[in-house]
Order: sequence, then structure tokens, then C-alpha cells
Amino acid sequence: MLKSDIEPFNINNFIIKQREALKSYIWKHNEFKTCLEPLEVSEAPLIVNMMAEAAEIAQVGPMAAVAGTISQLCLNFLLDNGAKYVIVDNGGDVALKTNKDVIIGLYAGESSLSGRIGFKIKHQKTPLGICTSSATVGHSISFGKADSVTVFSSLASTGDALATSIANHATGNENRDIVENCLVKAEEFREYFRGVLVVVGESAGTIGKIPKLVETDKKVVLGDIFDLY
Repeated sequence: MLKSDIEPFNINNFIIKQREALKSYIWKHNEFKTCLEPLEVSEAPLIVNMMAEAAEIAQVGPMAAVAGTISQLCLNFLLDNGAKYVIVDNGGDVALKTNKDVIIGLYAGESSLSGRIGFKIKHQKTPLGICTSSATVGHSISFGKADSVTVFSSLASTGDALATSIANHATGNENRDIVENCLVKAEEFREYFRGVLVVVGESAGTIGKIPKLVETDKKVVLGDIFDLY
């Protein structure tokens, strides 16, 4: 897409164009919407290619990466059109580039950690993708039991797919076992992320390097969350 196609900073039109490009591709290739495994694509728009690449890395269906991909595309679009600092939050899948340290809160459903801790993001570590998948929050498909699996990666598109893949392995009877199973799965993707935090009930575990955890006092409710897609 050429910069001249959309006026700078007209992010609404940009998002609409991305949605239409995706919907048009799905209309011709319906399996792209329903498949739960990676798919090869050809002669596809950028959003489809990014989703397919992320899905191939994480070994999930391409729609597992849709929210993070839109966040990443919005970040890239705004930066390409002159913005210096951007934070895009698409229903919990975040892409950001900042000049100041920021705190991103954790929403993990009914877990006692939800709304009580956040991640202090150092501006030197951005651009960054922060994506979360959950079996207890939202409408996305998850085959596990995790309240949240948060992935920190260079690209939000990849992070979104990885969060889904790791969360799908949140299985077991005890919360600690479920967390451990997620971390074992995450180890397979170590080269594609910076860090992962898994929360199941009162249990949590990490792998890699996650940002510093800080205490917060804002309890986010589900009604505060919305999706761009």
C-alpha cells in the first residue's frame, strides 16, 4: 500500500482498508478463516502474508494472529507517516514505540493477579509487541485453561500467534502443572520471543526476559476492552 493511498494519521481509513483486504481474501479462500493449522498463501495482501508467516512460526491457524497483525500494521503505518511515538492496543494485543517508560497492566480474568500487576516497559526496548491469549477472557478460541499467556516479541503479529499456541497447551489438573506445560511449549519458540508470562489462577511462571513487574491499582473490567477487528 502506498502512503498516498491514505492521508497521514487517518488511522480509521487505514484499518478499514486492512479489514476489507482480509475479508476479500477470505471470501476467495474461506479456509483461511477456519483452518486451525498454518496455510500457504500466494498473491495475498500484506495483512494475509503477515498472519500466515506468524501462524507458520507458531504452528496455529492464521486467524490466531489477526489482532496482533492489525496492531503491528497500525504501528508501522503511523511511524511511516511521521509519528514518532505510538501505542496501539487491539483488545489486549499491543504494539508500541515510545520515548518514555510506560506501564502496561495485566488483565487475567478472575485470577487474583488481574488488575494488580503491570509491566514496566522501558522505552529503549521498543518497538515491541505485547500480546495475550486467554481461555477465560474474550471470544477467541483456546484449547487450554490459562487465564493469560502474555508474549513479548519484536512483532505483535508473531506474539499474537505464539500466545495462542502456548495457551493451547495450558492443560493438566493442577494450576502449577498447567503453567509448567505452557512454559515447556514456549521453549520450542524461544528464538521468536523475548519473554513469556503464564497465569493460571494463583499460579504464574515465566520464561525468557519479561519487563519488570510493578504493582498497579487499576482493576480493568471486561467492558473496558474492545477489538479493532
